[in-house]
Amino acid sequence: MDKVILKAQELDGYLTDEDKANLKTMDILFGKALDIFPKVQEGSKDGENSLISLYNEMGVLMQEICKKNPAIHVYSFASPHEDRSEASRLIAKLRDIKTKNMEFVYYIQRAYEILFKLAWSSIPGTQKNYLVVKTPVIDPVQNFAIHKITNIDSKIENTVMCVMLRGALLPSMIMSKEIEEYSSTGYVTPFALLKIRRNDSKHENDMEYILDLEKSFFNPESLNGKDLIFADPMNATGGSLVTVVKYLLSIGVKPRSIFFLNVISALKGSLRVIRALDNCDIYTLWMDGVLNKDAYIMPGLGDAGDRINGKDSETNPRNIIQLLADYGGTMADLYRSQFREIENTVLGVKRHRLV
Repeated sequence: MDKVILKAQELDGYLTDEDKANLKTMDILFGKALDIFPKVQEGSKDGENSLISLYNEMGVLMQEICKKNPAIHVYSFASPHEDRSEASRLIAKLRDIKTKNMEFVYYIQRAYEILFKLAWSSIPGTQKNYLVVKTPVIDPVQNFAIHKITNIDSKIENTVMCVMLRGALLPSMIMSKEIEEYSSTGYVTPFALLKIRRNDSKHENDMEYILDLEKSFFNPESLNGKDLIFADPMNATGGSLVTVVKYLLSIGVKPRSIFFLNVISALKGSLRVIRALDNCDIYTLWMDGVLNKDAYIMPGLGDAGDRINGKDSETNPRNIIQLLADYGGTMADLYRSQFREIENTVLGVKRHRLV
C-alpha cells in the first residue's frame, strides 16, 4: 500500500455535540458578516462598524471555547494585551492581497519567531546556561563575550521536524533554525518529510486527505519517543495532520508529544485535531472561525504555499529538492544546517522510505 486516505466524515466523528453547536453558532455569525462585506466594499462606515462589532462577538466566543480546551494555545488570546496588537498587525500584513512573495516570507519568519516563544520560551525553570562568543575584535587581544540564557535544552533537543510538504517547508526550516539558536549545544532537528495533499475535487463535507508514502522520506524508528513538530502555516480542517499522525501510530511510532504550530488556525480544524489526537498541543498566532465549502479558511489569507513558494504548474509540480533550489543562495546560507538535514533525509535516508 503506497497511499493512505482519510475522509472528512471520519474527522467529524471526533467532534463533541458541544463542538458542533459552537461551530454552528460561528457559521451563523460569519454568515451575517458575509452580508456586511458588500457594504464595506462600497466604503460604508456603518458597515465597517457593524463588522467590527460582529468580529468582536466571534472573538469572544472563540476565546471562551479555547479556555475550555487548554491544548489550544492562541497567541492573540493568551498574550498580554500590550502584545496582541503585534500579532494583529502581523496577521493583517499576511492577509493583505497587496503583500507579495518576499514580503510575505518576511512576515512568515516573524510569525514563527513569535510562535516559538509561545510554545517554548515561557517554560518556567531556574537553570541557566552561558554562551561564550568569540567576537571580531582582536585588538589588543582576541575578545570574547559571555551571555546568560535560559536552559530549555531538555524541551527542544528531543524534537523532530515533520514536514507536510510545500507550504510547510519554509516554516519548518524557520522553526528548526529557532531551535538551533535557542539550544545551548546548537542542536539541529532531524527532518521527516511526508507528502500529503487534499483532494481538491472534493468539498469540505466530503474532503479526502491522501498521504503518498511513495514520495515520503522518513525513518519510523527515529520518531519513536520524540517530540514531533508540525509547522504548517494554515490549519483549516486538521485533516492532513490527523492523517499523518494516525498513520505513524498505526505502524508503531509512539511520539512523546506532538506540537502543531500555525500562523492561522480555523476553529473547526483546531477542535478536530485535539479531539482526534492524544498529547497534541496547537500553538497558533491567530484563530479564524469558519471554513467555506472548499475547506478554505475565512477570512483566511489565501493559499500560503503559493504565497511562500510561488505557484506550481499542475502538470509539473516541484519536488522538495527543487523547492530548496528555488529558495536561492541567501536562504541556503541562512538555513544551511536545515538544508543539509533535508538533503540527507531525501538522499541519504531514502532506504527507510515506506512504500
